[in-house]
Amino acid sequence: MKPVDALGLSYEETGATRLGPLPDGYHHLHHRTRIGRGRPVFDAAGAAVTTWALHRRSGVRVRAGSPWAEPGTAVEVSAGLGPLRLRAPCRVVWTAYEKDRTGFGYGTVAGHPECGEESFVVELREDGSVWFTVMAFSRPARWYTRLAGPLVPVLQLGYARWLGRTLRRIAAASQSSE
Repeated sequence: MKPVDALGLSYEETGATRLGPLPDGYHHLHHRTRIGRGRPVFDAAGAAVTTWALHRRSGVRVRAGSPWAEPGTAVEVSAGLGPLRLRAPCRVVWTAYEKDRTGFGYGTVAGHPECGEESFVVELREDGSVWFTVMAFSRPARWYTRLAGPLVPVLQLGYARWLGRTLRRIAAASQSSE
C-alpha cells in the first residue's frame, strides 16, 4: 500500500475498512445484506462492485482512472444536477480479488465533503450464501456536511441499503441471463 501522502488522502487511518477495526473519532457505518446464493451470483456481484457498475446502476456518476478498482486509482463519484451536483473525489486504497472475497476500499481526498474511507465487499460463505458489506468511517470535511450534522449518517446508511438492493438486482439479472 502506498503511503498516505503519496495518495493525497485527507485522513491517516488508511486501510482500516479492509478488516477493521474502524478508528475512533469518526462516525462508523457497517451495513451487510444478503444478495443471493452460489458462485455465479458471487462472480456477477464482485464484477459489478469492482468495475464501478454497481455505483453507476445505483444512479450516481462515476469517473475513474481505471476500468476496475486497483490501488491508487482516482475516482470521483457524483450525484445531483448542474450546480447542485455533489462531487466526492476519492482514491482506491486497497483491493481484494480473492477466491471468496472481492471488493475494494477508497479514501477521501481534498474536495470530498467527508473525511474517511469506505469499502464495498462481496463474500461467498461456506454455506453458499453471498453477502455484500459496506463499511465506512467518516466525519464532516466541508461546511455543509458539518451543518447537516446527524443527517449525513442517515443518508450514508440509506445509500448503503440502496447499493445492496441494486446489487441484488444485478446478481438476479445475471442468473436469468444464463
